[in-house]
Amino acid sequence: MPTMIVIGYREDLDRALRRRGLDPYYIVQAPAIPPPGRRRTRVADMENVQEVLRAVLAARLHDVAGVLSVHEMGVFGAACLRQQLGLPGNRDARTALYFRDKYLQKSALPPQIKRARCRYVTPGTSHADLVDELGDVFVVKPATGAGSRRTNVVRSPEEFARAVEVLPGQSDVQIVAESFIDAPEVYMDGIWTDGDLLWSSMTRYHLSPLSAEHGAVLAAHILDERRHTALFRRTEEIARQTLSHLGAPDCVFHLEVFVEETGPTFGECAIRLPGALSPDVNQLTFGVDLFDTEISLALGEKPDRSVGHSAPERFHGYLLLRRPEGNTLTQEDFERHFAFDEIQYSSSPDTPLGPYGCVGKAIVSDPDELKLRQRIEDIVRFNELG
Repeated sequence: MPTMIVIGYREDLDRALRRRGLDPYYIVQAPAIPPPGRRRTRVADMENVQEVLRAVLAARLHDVAGVLSVHEMGVFGAACLRQQLGLPGNRDARTALYFRDKYLQKSALPPQIKRARCRYVTPGTSHADLVDELGDVFVVKPATGAGSRRTNVVRSPEEFARAVEVLPGQSDVQIVAESFIDAPEVYMDGIWTDGDLLWSSMTRYHLSPLSAEHGAVLAAHILDERRHTALFRRTEEIARQTLSHLGAPDCVFHLEVFVEETGPTFGECAIRLPGALSPDVNQLTFGVDLFDTEISLALGEKPDRSVGHSAPERFHGYLLLRRPEGNTLTQEDFERHFAFDEIQYSSSPDTPLGPYGCVGKAIVSDPDELKLRQRIEDIVRFNELG
């Protein structure tokens, strides 16, 4: 059985690899450790490419067919491994960096793409200088972060000091500050091949990932293109300009934009699988398997050009359910009040927390996107208040 080197671990991708007749070998960083029986090597830092390469060489793997990354932190390392091992897929580490580093990406975009102002900062950077350059309110985050982890909105010198204190500060290129955009956030997941969009969908967050990182329930739902034609067309234009200008390889991509009154403003773009349950709701809504597409690209194959161009019959959304303090909800409580396509929820206090503090997940659907959005809001409120 051919081996696929995988940086990171997620259960749904593991199933997809085995369906393709591939035997994954995982390079992982705690706490994301595969279950017993999976081949793997632990590393202290999956972004340390030397350590990742040493782990792969020491494993003495045979019949390696490709390498891919579960998430953003492994995109650069995956490109380097392909280059060193002569494997198919993107081998351009420099291009990979422009889809990792927030400052490099925003500074390299063409001028017609509206975006936040962005610069590197250190603990010694003057708060007053940042206010002059970025405005009274700005955002501080890791330059190569993902999923809003360690991201903070700053409104005062004291908040700036606290924001940089929790980030590594021994480098001039580890932290960025960006002007704050107060607008709803949507994202486009898609397939980019031969220098153009093959397929894309758009999803709206119930609340921003930043809110979810600070205690809110992360929830999102697929948008109906017929209701949001102008937003779809403008975001597709941003995607084409971004991916072509930055030299994106054939890839699955994830593009985030803010929906302002004047139109969408670029947030950031990654060349990797979307997180949370986005692959699931895209497959359920459009029949597009982003896991299988990512695997095909890692094997040097072209994606299926007939994917998902018909209008969906139902739109799907997802929730990462939490257990707020003092909340005694059970899965049966959720199921008594709402109809779910899928739900898993643990009320045990010993359940380890997943991404964004979740102890469960749910998928819901409806033929009408607006009714779907309302149901998700009702479930979020029920999860938060009981």
